[in-house]
Amino acid sequence: MRTGDPFGQAEEAAAAALAHSQVGRPKLGLVLGSGLGQYVDGLTEATSLAYADLPHFSCPSVPGHPGRLWFGLTAGVPVAVLQGRVHLYEGFSPDEVVLPVRTLAALGVEVVCLTNAAGGVRESFAGGELMRIVDHLNLTGQNPLTGPDDGRHGPRFPDLSQAYDAELGELLEEVADSHGLGLHAGVYAQLTGPSYETPAEIRMLRTLGADAVGMSTVLETIALRHLGVRVAALSCITNPAAGVSSKPVLHSEVTEVAARAGREIGALIDGFAGRVGK
Repeated sequence: MRTGDPFGQAEEAAAAALAHSQVGRPKLGLVLGSGLGQYVDGLTEATSLAYADLPHFSCPSVPGHPGRLWFGLTAGVPVAVLQGRVHLYEGFSPDEVVLPVRTLAALGVEVVCLTNAAGGVRESFAGGELMRIVDHLNLTGQNPLTGPDDGRHGPRFPDLSQAYDAELGELLEEVADSHGLGLHAGVYAQLTGPSYETPAEIRMLRTLGADAVGMSTVLETIALRHLGVRVAALSCITNPAAGVSSKPVLHSEVTEVAARAGREIGALIDGFAGRVGK
């Protein structure tokens, strides 16, 4: 059950956060998934504060999610960066999960690039490869738009036929080509977790058309599109999903592979930010 005003909470959090920015209002929002938090090391004119210091924010409990909001410049573009996220499996509600991206919207960003670490459902995927998300499957059984709606913040029934912006996807492809990086395109499925999927569940996902699977991102996309924010999303394929490989999936290895791929993801984000800034 929704409690309080989640949109008002996002506006309060944005007002509190903006006082810490040295670059003014951000133009681009970034969300850094498991093991990808080192991207903030390349920001210039950077300032940050912990989620614990922001009103209404929840704090991540999972390794690889530091839980800080950063402001700074990327390729000369003012950005707001969420270094880590909270998840449904930690016991948070959908509204709590998407509060940080609603805060990005309240800060005035028009474009958000989401990132995550994901398991490769497509059998040809290898660890460390990158995939831009072109569509998703919401298999969590939950939606951040469930509950009372007064029509002030977005449509009651938002269209998600283009949840992931095609033009932004083309920009990611251009950047990847210019850097000689391989970038797949595919469908991402979000499950609740925290257990990894069984081989039978992976076969089901493959039948449904999923190329990668994880425990984040989809609810954030729904919340952002409801608010009219354009979304691009990247998955770092950190491991073959259950049944594709006989090796057990370990979270420590997921974050390690994501960290190793961080340089390529950083180059993609830098180039993407530069193009968005134009």
